[in-house]
Amino acid sequence: MNANWPPRPILMVDDEEPWLESLRGILSLAGIRNVITCRDSREVPELLLRNDASVLLLDLCMPHVSGQELLRGVVAEHPELPVIVLSGQDELETAVRCIKDGAYEYFLKSTEKERLITSVRRAVELTDVRRENAKLKNAFLGRGPEHPEAFDALVTRDPKMRALFGYAEAVAATTLPVLITGETGTGKELMARAVHRLSGRKGPFVAVNAAGLDDNVFSDTLFGHRRGAFTGAEEPREGLVAKAAGGTLFLDEIGDLGALSQTKLLRLLQEGEYFPLGSDRAERSSARVLAATMEDPEALETQGRLRRDLYYRLSGHRIHLPPLRERRGDVSVLLECFVEQAAQELGKTRPPLPPGLAARLENHHFPGNVRELRSMVWDAVAGYTSGWLALRPFQTRSALAPAAAVSSFGEALRGLDRLPEQREAYAALAEEALRRTGGNRSAAADLLGISRQALARHLNRIS
Repeated sequence: MNANWPPRPILMVDDEEPWLESLRGILSLAGIRNVITCRDSREVPELLLRNDASVLLLDLCMPHVSGQELLRGVVAEHPELPVIVLSGQDELETAVRCIKDGAYEYFLKSTEKERLITSVRRAVELTDVRRENAKLKNAFLGRGPEHPEAFDALVTRDPKMRALFGYAEAVAATTLPVLITGETGTGKELMARAVHRLSGRKGPFVAVNAAGLDDNVFSDTLFGHRRGAFTGAEEPREGLVAKAAGGTLFLDEIGDLGALSQTKLLRLLQEGEYFPLGSDRAERSSARVLAATMEDPEALETQGRLRRDLYYRLSGHRIHLPPLRERRGDVSVLLECFVEQAAQELGKTRPPLPPGLAARLENHHFPGNVRELRSMVWDAVAGYTSGWLALRPFQTRSALAPAAAVSSFGEALRGLDRLPEQREAYAALAEEALRRTGGNRSAAADLLGISRQALARHLNRIS
């Protein structure tokens, strides 16, 4: 970890400069380097106002304002801030009093380093959880995301999606991993990018698709290698974990990882460290990990394809993106948006949509979800010349395929007491097509998959 961890600084207060420097060194070796030191306890209230601290390390015996008095004041003014008390005196009564006054933990200055480091890390996580809970409370009380512009790439008017945005914003600034699930084409990477954008992290967003990566390629891709690590490794290579320093590492399709790769990823999440190929020296990571899978992670774990401990580690927060068929009201919004985008990208005049197209598309299952609809629109706009946007590209891609309609008609016909005569069926189809297209005969003919002349003949027979 570098100076970006933890994202919010740790404030250390002690009137003894040598001890402050010693403690800074202990934390730094553990990758905890974002610290602020203070030798005058009277400055603490102002420092806490000016710095959004994650943990306070507090000495008890100090001039001016004692640590005990400062502890009570901080707990009253900043109840979400964990305070770890450090004392040079081994007095049980003092320790009990500090805990009763609200201290997160009490340590002797001679306490073993590992216990102190573990306590600091847990305190940082506790701060994240407390802040997250406060944001979630606001989000679920109806406030929604405070920065909706971060989700501009996820076009929607669906209330469930808006609620997800509020949740994603609430957990964005925490250090815990986020597991994003959803079918292919639902926008998992777009959601990951939104979380990164809202996290406040200064480092880059680095994405990698784990599908098809064997253990060696995975290790080399993520962790890099040293010169001579294997045949052909003539130069050292920096892995994606290092490139994502201070930022976000997004791992897509984690269900495809092999057993050894999962073990290495688990170490990265648990210890915050990794080994480049050919090196026996651990490197620290400051990247926040987001992961995604289009498969059910519980099923992956049950099938033995995903380690249980890795699954729990990745599920610090969970975001599940619903398929497009569960938010059909978004089809018309996405359709308009994609037509506009495609026209601009392809340098074409924005084509008018045939009346009734959105209504027909809303009945499509969309196994490819938003990505499938986008592909259909780009295909249709690419072939556009004049008049209405043609329905043919949508029909050939099965969204408006006759086979789907026949299946639904068959089910409807089985429920009828009397089958309609041919003339009645033609009339009903023509009238419904005209209704859906606002009376436009060309669009109605396209909707039925016949020529305008054929529709005219049917209408003439009806009249």
